[in-house]
Amino acid sequence: MSKAHIELTINGKTVEALVEPRTLLIHFLREQQDLTGAHIGCDTSHCGACTVELNGMSVKSCTTFAVQANGASVTTVEGMANADGTLSALQEGFRMMHGLQCGYCTPGMIMRAHRLLQEIPDPSEEEIRYGISGNICRCTGYQNIVKAIQYAAAKINGVPFKEAAE
Repeated sequence: MSKAHIELTINGKTVEALVEPRTLLIHFLREQQDLTGAHIGCDTSHCGACTVELNGMSVKSCTTFAVQANGASVTTVEGMANADGTLSALQEGFRMMHGLQCGYCTPGMIMRAHRLLQEIPDPSEEEIRYGISGNICRCTGYQNIVKAIQYAAAKINGVPFKEAAE
C-alpha cells in the first residue's frame, strides 16, 4: 500500500512522517511518535480515552485518520504540562481532587476538560457533566472528576476553590 506524507505539529513540535492512509491518529501517536498517554479503549469513539485536541477541537483519535491531521496542530496529554514541567491546572486538579482511580480515562478526560475550559472558563457543574459526557469513566462515579475540573477552573481564573457542600 502506498504511503502518504504528512506534516503536523504535535505538542508544539513539527513532525513529518509517511503513513498508510488507513492509519488511525491514535496508532500514529502511540506507535510512531511514542506518545502513549491517549489510550485505546473501544475503537468506536464511545469511551473517549483517546481524546486529543486537533486544531482546537476535541477529537476521538481512534476514529480519526492520521492523514486527516495533515497540516494540523495536535495536542496530547503529554503536551498539557506547563513549560517548566510542572502540572497544568487540570493535571493538578485531578491529583488534588482524586479525579482518577485506574487512570485509563484520565488523559482523555483531561483533554476534553481542557477544551471545555477554553470554551466555558467558569462552567457550572451541569455544564461540566454535559461537557465530558462523551468520555466514560468506569471507576470514579464522576463526582471527583467534576471537582477536579472545578478546581482547575478556579485556579485558572485566579479565584479560591470552594468545594460544594455534599
